[in-house]
Amino acid sequence: MTEPPREQWFHYNVWVFAVHTAMALIADAPRPTRPLDVPTWAQAYGLTRIDNPTPHTIGLLGPDPDGFDRDYAMGTDLVQPVIVAHLLIDGVEPSPLLIDGTHRLYRAWREGVRQLPAYVLTVAESRQVQEDLRLGPGRTWLAPPR
Repeated sequence: MTEPPREQWFHYNVWVFAVHTAMALIADAPRPTRPLDVPTWAQAYGLTRIDNPTPHTIGLLGPDPDGFDRDYAMGTDLVQPVIVAHLLIDGVEPSPLLIDGTHRLYRAWREGVRQLPAYVLTVAESRQVQEDLRLGPGRTWLAPPR
């Protein structure tokens, strides 16, 4: 019998994503991976300037350069797919958000890897793994409590 994945959380603003729950959803509903474009995502997450931050810019998305563990990142497994959630904001086109794999993305970018495998969650699946810090566990402003 396999052990359930350890609890792992991704924080983005007031939202928290249960990565371990996302992994369980993927295990229960297997799907093929999709290619994630490393240069595009690394730039969007500020990873292309994390080693040389300029004091005149502010990263809106991605890790804090002072708290990012580069040594850990360089030892990550690039074969392990990253996980991308989709958020429906203001009822428009779903917006993708990397909720697992920032360290792998950094390593891939540093090593010139062009693509990483990615599991992509639907909007409904993303809501299942999303919580709102202000509203409490199991609740988001997008959906009623579970």
